[in-house]
Amino acid sequence: MKKQQIIMLKLRFAMAFIFLWAFFDKLLGLGFATTKANAWINGGSPTTGFLTHAVKGPFAGFFNNLATIPGVDWLFMGGLLFIGGTLLINKYVKWGSLAGIAMMLLMWAALLFPENNPLIDDHIVYALVLALLGLKDKKEV
Repeated sequence: MKKQQIIMLKLRFAMAFIFLWAFFDKLLGLGFATTKANAWINGGSPTTGFLTHAVKGPFAGFFNNLATIPGVDWLFMGGLLFIGGTLLINKYVKWGSLAGIAMMLLMWAALLFPENNPLIDDHIVYALVLALLGLKDKKEV
């Protein structure tokens, strides 16, 4: 295996871990971003806190309104699991990458404008990494 292939494999696993960790933390309340009391399995909402308190910028009103829609939790959690799962098992990576790019761009738009840079934040970097992974041939990663 070439060095580039090893790096791409590690990058794919790292991105899978990011999405799957977010899924399981919000599902079970592992105590990092989500407490056990606010876990989805205990009746908490994985999106309401972010959509009601963290959003800012020109699209804040739109994202605040999404907090009241129950299907948004299902779409978000399903997206996290699908994206992380595709990256982990190396199947449907293009679809998972597209879903991840869409999620990252929506989260970036919800946080406009980033605090430390007028346009670029980690969501844009993750979207670019997902684009790279989605464009790679399955045999290369």
